[in-house]
This record gives sequence, C-alpha cells and structure tokens, in this order.
Amino acid sequence: MVSKEKLNYLILPNIRSAVNIGAIFRTADAVGIDKIFLTGYSPRPVDRFKRIQKSIAKSALGAEQWIPWEYRKDLNRLLTTIKNKGFNIIAIEQDKNAIDYRKLKITRKNAFILGPEVEGLDENILKKCDKVTYIPMYGKKESLNVSVACGVALFRILKS
Repeated sequence: MVSKEKLNYLILPNIRSAVNIGAIFRTADAVGIDKIFLTGYSPRPVDRFKRIQKSIAKSALGAEQWIPWEYRKDLNRLLTTIKNKGFNIIAIEQDKNAIDYRKLKITRKNAFILGPEVEGLDENILKKCDKVTYIPMYGKKESLNVSVACGVALFRILKS
C-alpha cells in the first residue's frame, strides 16, 4: 500500500558556509522537512571521521541530530533517483523562467533545491527541475542569504 502522506526533501549542493547549513537544518526542522541531501562541497554535520562539525552544530542547535540527512557526491544522479521516486523537483532560484514563490502549487512529494549564493544553480540543474520559483526582491540587493531564502520560501510554500 502506498502512503498518502506528504514528503518534502531539501537538496543543498555546494553551499560553502557551515553556519548556513546549520541554520538550514533548524529551518528544516521548523517546517517539517523529512530529509536533507547535502551534495558537492557542502559541509556535513559530521566529517568522514565522524567528528562533529562545531559550526553546524552551533547554528543548528541540535536539529542536525534528528533531521535525517545524507551526503551524495553526484547531484545529477541524486536528482534522477529522486525524480524516479515520483518527487517534484523545485528550485528556489532567480531565473527568467521562474514563477513567484507565492504562486507555487506543490504536490505530495517535493524536493526543494537551493544553490550556492554567488553562482546560484547551474543552468543544467535548472533544466532538470520541474519548477523554478523565486522570492521577489524590493530593495537594492538582488538576493538573500541562502539560509534566509530557505526560511522565507519554505515557510510560505509549506505552511500556507
């Protein structure tokens, strides 16, 4: 029997800052994310020697201990695997084809992906997404910190 409950994943490729990763773990806990996938050079809550990464632990305040997470080296393979499991892949990124995040309609199984702050998500990754959504900016700056963008977007998308 197939479960009817909603599943929401978060994919974080090449997020350089451990502090941002920790903050995103806290946000993920607050909005009910079921699992986080870290890819590329994104720091992980524990290193390959199973040592706790203090910067993540400090900003996550324990959320890194109960939010399931997994490291995957190959983002493309991860996206294919998740898509094959029926997930709708949604990028939170500024792009000419993106829709306002306030108009986004989600499905039962969603995987949200946020990229590195300076470069953003690569065009090839955006092409693999089912939807691309953005947060409108009204000031002089063109973007938000990745952990702030994650919080703003996920609270609106998942809790409205």
